[in-house]
Amino acid sequence: MIAIDSRGYYGEFGGAYIPEMLHPNVEELRRAYSEVWKDEAFQKEFRALLKDYVGRPTPLYFAERLSEKYGAQIYLKREDLCHTGAHKVNNTIGQILLAKRLHKKFIIAETGAGQHGVATATVCALMGMPCIVYMGEIDIERQAPNVARMRMLGAEVRPATSGSKTLKDATNEAIRHWINHPTDTHYIIGSVVGPHPYPDMVARFQSVISEEMMWQLEEKTGRPDPDITIACVGGGSNAAGTFYHYLNRRHVRLIAVEAAGLGVDSGESAATSVLGTKGVIHGSRTLLMQTPDGQIVEPYSISAGLDYPGIGPLHAHLINSGRAEAISVTDDEAMQWAYYLSRMEGIIPALETAHAFAALDKLEYKKDDVIVINLSGRGDKDLNTFIKHYDQYNK
Repeated sequence: MIAIDSRGYYGEFGGAYIPEMLHPNVEELRRAYSEVWKDEAFQKEFRALLKDYVGRPTPLYFAERLSEKYGAQIYLKREDLCHTGAHKVNNTIGQILLAKRLHKKFIIAETGAGQHGVATATVCALMGMPCIVYMGEIDIERQAPNVARMRMLGAEVRPATSGSKTLKDATNEAIRHWINHPTDTHYIIGSVVGPHPYPDMVARFQSVISEEMMWQLEEKTGRPDPDITIACVGGGSNAAGTFYHYLNRRHVRLIAVEAAGLGVDSGESAATSVLGTKGVIHGSRTLLMQTPDGQIVEPYSISAGLDYPGIGPLHAHLINSGRAEAISVTDDEAMQWAYYLSRMEGIIPALETAHAFAALDKLEYKKDDVIVINLSGRGDKDLNTFIKHYDQYNK
């Protein structure tokens, strides 16, 4: 059975590798989370906000033209239709409610593609709490629309100017801030990464995705289980939510799609499951891209949300144990699919999400298999990139 143990491990991956001064914070969070998750009042408030504010349940859409082309029954879980434009808000709703119960006064977050930053800024505005979002300097430039949205919502966006100036470095800065403000600040981590209990907590807040998928598939196909479910993976929160209720239903194939960048062997990639080894990053033991002496190898992807040198410990365990299959997709393949999906189904996907669709060209499956792809975010934020490359992909 796949489940987290009492120490916060999935198999050999997970745990809480943190500075001593953060131990009280993390322990306080662990106790509070384990209590509120079982609290009826918390669940009632969480579910009400998901319904009335986020707009859940999100549709499970039968993609007729894609299905005809690929000879399968392809359904899209429309997380792009959530308020703020991605799945990220499921988690930030849960964490802001938890922060309130812990009587925290300030919120910090990290973001890559900006969707988690927008979702955090949104719930902070909703609850009237000050918010600082750390974002890599490069990501601030390539995800300008989301930076504008965060600022419109009242958040302060602080650039991370060290290292690759992307998601890893934004996370580093957020952790440093938390170390310096341990008592009054809650850190809303946006993915299934970080020290325990974050990976488990974020996965549970996102598990509403697969919870809905099960009854929606039952309505549409007469059975709750797909044959295959596909999601892109950077840290892996949308994939964790997509896989969660199928983890122990082993007849369901779990496909985790990573960013190959310019190619797995190019030196410009973020395909952690292929290039990574066991190590510790941002508070947990997982698979990460590193040199033989443990120095982080800078990742690369055209998509800011997949530009991360590790993956969450749940996904490291799933891939390492063989429960999930990892597929790597290049920038070029993802860009082609962004335009293709737009014109096949009238849906412009986020660049991160476009990677998941490209897996259709790399998978073997049977005719009429039921495939669910998590359409984790919409492509508004990436329009500058799409416009920049328009002539290249529309000859």
